[in-house]
Amino acid sequence: MVYRKIRLLMAVLLLASAFFVGRTVSVVVSGGNVEKKEEKGGGRETVVLDPGHGLGDPGKIGVNQCKEKDINLQIALKVKEKLEAENVEVILTREEEQAALPEDVRNHKAEDMKRRVELINESEASIAVSIHQNSYPEEEVKGAQVFYFTHSEEGKKMAEMMQENFRLANPENHRQAKGNGTYYMLKKTEIPTIIVECGFLSNWEEAEKLVTPEYQEKTAQIICDGIMKILQQEM
Repeated sequence: MVYRKIRLLMAVLLLASAFFVGRTVSVVVSGGNVEKKEEKGGGRETVVLDPGHGLGDPGKIGVNQCKEKDINLQIALKVKEKLEAENVEVILTREEEQAALPEDVRNHKAEDMKRRVELINESEASIAVSIHQNSYPEEEVKGAQVFYFTHSEEGKKMAEMMQENFRLANPENHRQAKGNGTYYMLKKTEIPTIIVECGFLSNWEEAEKLVTPEYQEKTAQIICDGIMKILQQEM
């Protein structure tokens, strides 16, 4: 009788031991996955947003005297907020403005562009989106347009998806995504990068819209939706 009880107790202990070891292995494996995800930002996608110009460079001056750098930053900050709400990690190449112009403006602009490219290349982000405003001698020209590096197939696909998003928001915009082989940022970045020209500051209608928070919000939503479609395509 005592022997039978001892055997039963040993069997229970053996089962309990096996269960505990199984749980331990499970936790270790699970913990390894968590650590791996944490190393990569918790499994989140990372996007770099580049608000064009700024830091002493005003960019284009609109027909209504607005400065491109300000509009670029305002839209980028709104895109950042929307992407973070979608659990996307966002890196900005600039978040504030520098009041004074340096003595050597040309050299400063070149150094700033180099700094931005280095930041993008070191970010380990999935994609980069540079936000700008356009200009043209003829005032009637308008509409958002997206640029990509001519020799980048990934960049072309990204640009076409983003351009389509702008077309869906405004069917009157018949512009096409356009390749470019000379823009420094497109040539030097090592991850898929596009430049989004949100509108023409040389056009009174668009310039007046682009300075309003409502239109900036709308534009930011279009860009955010385009980025999310691109990221989902990559997955």
